[in-house]
Amino acid sequence: MEAGKIDIKEMHWYINLLQAIDVGLVVIDREYNVQIWNSFMENHSNMRPDAVVGKNLFDLFSDISPDWFKRKSDSVFQLNSRAFTNWEQRPYLFQFKNYRPITGVAEFMYQNITFVPLMSLDGQVGHLGLIIYDVTDIAIGKIEIEKANTQLEVLSRTDRLTNINNRGYLEENLAREFDRSKRTFQSCSLVMFDIDHFKNVNDTFGHQAGDLILVETANLLKSTIRTTDIPGRYGGEEFCTILIDANAKEAMLLAERLRKKIEALVTIHNDNHISCTISLGIAEVTEDMENYKRWIECADQALYQAKNSGRNKTCIYKYKQEH
Repeated sequence: MEAGKIDIKEMHWYINLLQAIDVGLVVIDREYNVQIWNSFMENHSNMRPDAVVGKNLFDLFSDISPDWFKRKSDSVFQLNSRAFTNWEQRPYLFQFKNYRPITGVAEFMYQNITFVPLMSLDGQVGHLGLIIYDVTDIAIGKIEIEKANTQLEVLSRTDRLTNINNRGYLEENLAREFDRSKRTFQSCSLVMFDIDHFKNVNDTFGHQAGDLILVETANLLKSTIRTTDIPGRYGGEEFCTILIDANAKEAMLLAERLRKKIEALVTIHNDNHISCTISLGIAEVTEDMENYKRWIECADQALYQAKNSGRNKTCIYKYKQEH
């Protein structure tokens, strides 16, 4: 036998190899009829080669999108060059169940696919080879890492007691929404409030009662605002919320609804019925404000005015008061 040429008697080596390797091998013709179906494909599809070979791929697997697959394969046939798709672009080509014990949480096998042009003796690309790689372990590992990173990100911006945004994340949003309002001239208001005489609650009923009131206050805040608004705990018993696309008068309506809800709330702790009120300050972004910190100062001054004039009320900051 000449070097570089394979005796026909040794072809069974190649056939055995095709059957033994732990990747899927499929060959189709230009009409998308299956010509080769190796053991990997048989084991994962529960379809024997004699039930598949000669049959149309799309008839066998109705979940394969003909439009997508033909666009992918046509470029391989026409350009005589390989094409690829990975699990992040398309989780799988063949919907096989996942049988790997380590990644048993996956319902299906994640797959990377290589499309290989197969040239006939006449020099024409008459067939297409598909190499199917099981990458479930890699995919699940990356998904779990991304999930963990997302959870860490959420934890880093969430107040642990009240489960709403913490001060750091609030300030990020305050800076961003301030700049956006200045740039687009869209109204944006900040509502700041704190619980009146909260120290007395802690001193009289204990810090666990105080924590319960903080949690219930945060829950009422979340249920009162719109989904587009950004609430958070600014510190201690002080909360705030950014009202997107809302002027000061519109913010007043929401603030008053919240104030009345808190006033009607009765918190029960160790058979004690505890009622609280809140004082609120509102500041709308104006042309005179140089940065978001000034925005916070204005809302805080309005809050101070509400507390200084009797508490359990809402005040709007008036910029011209200082001039």
